[in-house]
Amino acid sequence: MGYTIFGNTIGLKPSELRKLERLYRRKVPPASIITHELAKELAQISAEINRQVGILINRKGEIDYVIVGTFNRIEIPELRGYRDHIARLKGLRFIHTHLINDSNKTKNSGLDQDDLLDLALLRLDLIGALEAKAEGEPGKIYIAHILPDPEFFKSAISNQEEKLFYFLKPCYVWELKENFLDLIKNLEDELERIRPLKEIDENKDRALLIFVKEPKDVYLEEKIEELKELARTAGVNVVGKVVQKRTSPDPRYVIGKGKLVEVMITAMRNRANLLIFDRELTPSQVRALTEVTDLRVIDRTQLILDIFAQRARSREGKIQVEIAQLKYTLPRLRAKDDAFSRLTGGIGGRGPGETKLEIDRRRIKDKIAKLEKELKKISQERALRRKRRKKLNFKIVSLIGYTNAGKTTLLNTLAKTNYLAEDKLFATLDPVTKLVKTKNGKIFLLTDTVGFIRDLPEDLKKAFKATLEELYSADLLLHIVDVSHPDFENHIETVDQILEEMELIALPKILVFNKIDVLENKENFSPLWLKNLVSKYNAIPISAKKGINLDLLIETIENKLFILEKKEFANLHSFFVSSEKKDHPTILQEHKSF
Repeated sequence: MGYTIFGNTIGLKPSELRKLERLYRRKVPPASIITHELAKELAQISAEINRQVGILINRKGEIDYVIVGTFNRIEIPELRGYRDHIARLKGLRFIHTHLINDSNKTKNSGLDQDDLLDLALLRLDLIGALEAKAEGEPGKIYIAHILPDPEFFKSAISNQEEKLFYFLKPCYVWELKENFLDLIKNLEDELERIRPLKEIDENKDRALLIFVKEPKDVYLEEKIEELKELARTAGVNVVGKVVQKRTSPDPRYVIGKGKLVEVMITAMRNRANLLIFDRELTPSQVRALTEVTDLRVIDRTQLILDIFAQRARSREGKIQVEIAQLKYTLPRLRAKDDAFSRLTGGIGGRGPGETKLEIDRRRIKDKIAKLEKELKKISQERALRRKRRKKLNFKIVSLIGYTNAGKTTLLNTLAKTNYLAEDKLFATLDPVTKLVKTKNGKIFLLTDTVGFIRDLPEDLKKAFKATLEELYSADLLLHIVDVSHPDFENHIETVDQILEEMELIALPKILVFNKIDVLENKENFSPLWLKNLVSKYNAIPISAKKGINLDLLIETIENKLFILEKKEFANLHSFFVSSEKKDHPTILQEHKSF
């Protein structure tokens, strides 16, 4: 590290810089937090230059960084070459001065929010704020460290800070009795002891879910459960959640700085290596959060894209996912350093040329254009298949509904197929069409489609246009609802909203309440409540898994399709009759075989 002085060194005299450099020669006994002699030297220099002075001390007692701040603030530079494991402390303690006098003692004494933020985000062993009096004498030192577990010290916890940090009693440096090495060993032993959910696979990502509850948000619990399910479907272990009530998200970090402290300490306690936000983040927010927490950060959109990428099987599905991922990535590209620039040399050739970032953007745009062309071709092939079905006069029934409502299970039961039907979100991505023959000899095609979800990313909607085009050729929609889900009414609204956006709301539709077997097994279940609910929504209650009420469903489908067919025939017949009256016998003769 040498004798580099970090921070606000502008305006310092050479003699002051030399005094700061001499701090690197000092060494603290490993068992001591700081010595009285070193504290006195820090206070003297700080009072002389009228700026905060800080030192980062490693566990051998050596000073690795000397930092200069302003009168009110000090910033720790980027720390490299130290332990990066999320569940381990960094191996550095930070002691810095707080300049005080009689008029500002109350304001500047003690640890402020910036100190606690540094302690948590940098995972420091501990942090200390040393009072530096105007005459250069050291005052009391205020020390805090991260609390591995609120039960660890059995102290009375009265506020949020005391759930996250342990504050040593303020005292003069010569009064410090704590053995630093023993203290740190106990802290790390405790972090190891509270290792959460030991049955969880350590090779999987461990995520904290982050939510911002705005005043109008009345579906928080449902959103928490849904994000948990999305994470489980993606193969992520959820080890905790953090919720903050705000009137609006913070433009930089989404959540406030104080909540970021809670996020980091919760991540340490639970060994989380991933933060998942239940909202779409801007590129700058992802960048800021990643830099300040040193954790991977993704949003709900990226999580859904990851699930789609895992589950796409057909060539069409894979193309759709790739397009959506590329469109999501494009605005989030950024240059990492100047090494990305390709410089041309020589007279007439000087200038930045085309940067690596611009090349990457151009390549992504070219790839998107190529994939969209391929997808258009697949879409045309699908349109041809749909025309062939129409020529064969097959009626088409499409299954729609919120994800994990049981659409594929119903397809398997009615069409006697064995497609993958898991109790996970987005188990089906690729559309499947199968022929169903009823007991009355009626035949129709049943199509399974991708499930809907609230706030489905716009790029994903566009990418899956070819898949959802199947719905436009449907004669009848079966809206499958998981009636056992506590938020099923909101799911119905979400699906209806998406159908309206797709201009499909006018298509004939049957509402089907699935999973009544699950509902009946719940405590406090009332058959009368279900009866009233079915009546209110004019729905058909079934269990696709147990085969309950499927005869009634098939009968309703037959009646709907038969009525549609009858109406079409009646309309055509009236047209022929009117044509005959207008002396157009050829038209009538041509269609008498219909």
